[in-house]
Amino acid sequence: MREQVPTVERFEEERPRLRAVAYRMLGSVAEAEDAVQETWLRLERTGADGVENLGGWLTTVVARVCLNVLRSRETRREEPLEAREIHVPDPLIGPASGVDPEQQALLADSVGLAMLVVLETMSPAERVAFVLHDLFAVPFEEIAPLIDRTPAATRQLASRARRRVRDGAPAPDPDLTRQREAVDAFFAAAHDGDFDALVAVLDPDVVLRADAGAGSRFTTVLNGARTVASRALTFARLIPFARPALVNGTAGVVVVANGRPVSVMAFTVTDGRITTVDILADTDRLRSLDVGGSGGSGGQMRSAAMRR
Repeated sequence: MREQVPTVERFEEERPRLRAVAYRMLGSVAEAEDAVQETWLRLERTGADGVENLGGWLTTVVARVCLNVLRSRETRREEPLEAREIHVPDPLIGPASGVDPEQQALLADSVGLAMLVVLETMSPAERVAFVLHDLFAVPFEEIAPLIDRTPAATRQLASRARRRVRDGAPAPDPDLTRQREAVDAFFAAAHDGDFDALVAVLDPDVVLRADAGAGSRFTTVLNGARTVASRALTFARLIPFARPALVNGTAGVVVVANGRPVSVMAFTVTDGRITTVDILADTDRLRSLDVGGSGGSGGQMRSAAMRR
């Protein structure tokens, strides 16, 4: 047992990074935890003797586990990538005042919900190449064997994925106060039924993606400020139940009615305007979310809206 303690301690030191890798790969907190646990079991079976770079070895193992999960998902889907319904991954919800330490580990090198939505549309090889290289600085030469590609082909996959992320998930303003101001303005305009004010706070190319579950008529993708503003006018009825929160580290809202979460809304704000709105409204999945950390109250959100 004495010989095993150092290995356990070294693994625990790497656990936050492994969870972060797996969450980005899979977009699921539960599956990420399972992948990390499987990585530990493999380490237990093989041992750390002779492993010079344990962190690198563990990253490779957890990436391989995640790749298997992604490929398994592919085999269960009959439709092509472009034809799939939108899927909003598991959001990480924290109080509006800040992210707790455990979530901060998952969100290191920030990964907004919009980015995860875009990653969901990629092939397993693209996703692995982008996540490992762009988010965790793993060299292409080390990624290539995982996905059965040459380093040059792996570089191309990551480049293509990077363009898709850039186009579909713009980088948010680093100032949370500025983000929150735009989100408050959005709800204020919806509360007042002010269509022009809604359009003004939205980027002309804004994208709204809503996941209400497979087959739901509320699962949709909308493009353009005027189209999204028209849909946003229907959000006014949600304002009394909206609680300000951080969703994957950016300004968002959790809508809770009768003690149950109705939806989670994540906003990307760039240069003072909302560029993406990602909504999870799948009641089955929402039941498993911990929304206890969301800050504020419906009354506070409503007051903020009505002051404008």
